[in-house]
Amino acid sequence: MVRIGILGDIGSGKSFIAKEFGYPVFNADVEVAKLYRKDKKIFSKLKKVLPQYFAKFPVDKENVSKAILDNQKNLKKIIKIIHVKVRKKMNIFLKKNSNKKVVILDIPLLLENKLNKKNDVLIFIRSKKKDILKRLRKRKNFNPELIKKFKSIQLPLDYKRKKSHFIIENSFTKRSVKKYVKYILANIEK
Repeated sequence: MVRIGILGDIGSGKSFIAKEFGYPVFNADVEVAKLYRKDKKIFSKLKKVLPQYFAKFPVDKENVSKAILDNQKNLKKIIKIIHVKVRKKMNIFLKKNSNKKVVILDIPLLLENKLNKKNDVLIFIRSKKKDILKRLRKRKNFNPELIKKFKSIQLPLDYKRKKSHFIIENSFTKRSVKKYVKYILANIEK
């Protein structure tokens, strides 16, 4: 099985491109949202370390945002709790799809949390800053301060780009992305 890790800036279109490969995708953001909605143990752990933000279940993403904005250390506390469960979910996903030729890992902190393996194919998604900003502003929970906090815990984009085997220039059109995806798959499926 070939594991493809998708890297890039917040809002660069990683999830959009991950789906274009046509193989099973593990999307960490989707998994985290499910944990907030459905996992009472996660809620209990969050309530224990940050009781002023987590009073009732399910976890409200606005409370998560408020905790992070109030103090950078809160972000690290939340990640410490969430990360263990996301790693477990990823392992379940990998086992379930072990018979697939390719799987896609859409995990924002893939390198930071050392979730990648030596043989993983890393793809960096490069997008123009103005396009990213335009897309981020369309998100209903857009908050530039929050994005800054998330970026502060991520490795520099230059580092991620240099670590990558392929770079996709994302102009946010399906046609140009399909061309890149086809090229990459042709090179790794040999």
